[in-house]
Amino acid sequence: MKAIFDKVSYQCSKTVTKSYSTSFSLATKMLGPNIRSHIYNIYGFVRFADEIVDSFHDYDKKELLNHFEEDLDKALSQKISLNPILNAFQHTYHQYGIPRHLVDAFMRSMRMDLTKKEYATENEYREYIYGSADVVGLMCLCVFVKGDKERYGELKESAMALGSAFQKVNFLRDLKADFEDLNRTYFPHIDLAKLDEVSKNRIVEEIRDDFKKGHAGIAKLPNDSKFGVYTAYKYYSKLLDKLVKTPPLEIKNTRIRVPNYQKFGLLATSYVSYKLNLV
Repeated sequence: MKAIFDKVSYQCSKTVTKSYSTSFSLATKMLGPNIRSHIYNIYGFVRFADEIVDSFHDYDKKELLNHFEEDLDKALSQKISLNPILNAFQHTYHQYGIPRHLVDAFMRSMRMDLTKKEYATENEYREYIYGSADVVGLMCLCVFVKGDKERYGELKESAMALGSAFQKVNFLRDLKADFEDLNRTYFPHIDLAKLDEVSKNRIVEEIRDDFKKGHAGIAKLPNDSKFGVYTAYKYYSKLLDKLVKTPPLEIKNTRIRVPNYQKFGLLATSYVSYKLNLV
């Protein structure tokens, strides 16, 4: 039965989320049950594309991404795919009217990762951030506002800023893997081989500005999405705080994490803030 296949597809996206990101999975659990599965579906889609360009070093990444994008096109046009991750995503895409240009921008950024190693200008950097992060925030926003175009327009800028902040925190945290393993440099005008406190603080201030813009929109989100997004915001803010306190050399040599006990502590304090309408 098709319903069983769709259920299995949704479960696959949930499994991908839980397997790849405990922090994002935890935040997603805090969303309302009516929208939770659709955020899993979006994450499953973007995670699989990202894995192709970041992890499958023993394979022809370009060919794999081409096949994935062909299957994506068919899934969106035919409203079904034998790839369960794409089958789940196309459900969410159609149910919440996710604009195709958001999907296309995301795939463009993934394709940039196949060949581009350095983002030397602000325009290149912003284009990549928009496609790899901002549009993911906008896809999720489509789900959160449930087709309310006026609310979407009101929250669009803050959703993009929050997506940018999360991505840039990831860049700073994953400096070793991106720079040494993948030979990528995302931050323009900064020599990561000679990263110092001054350069690190420039990146941090940029991220804090994004967080400030993103936080302004969280309070305006519907109740069934506000707590989950706020939880993610608090987690990434905590991660940034740890990066601020970490010397540049250590950032370059290790991956900074937030321990599980601190994650659950953040969850508890976030819940109190949410219930007291302090978000």
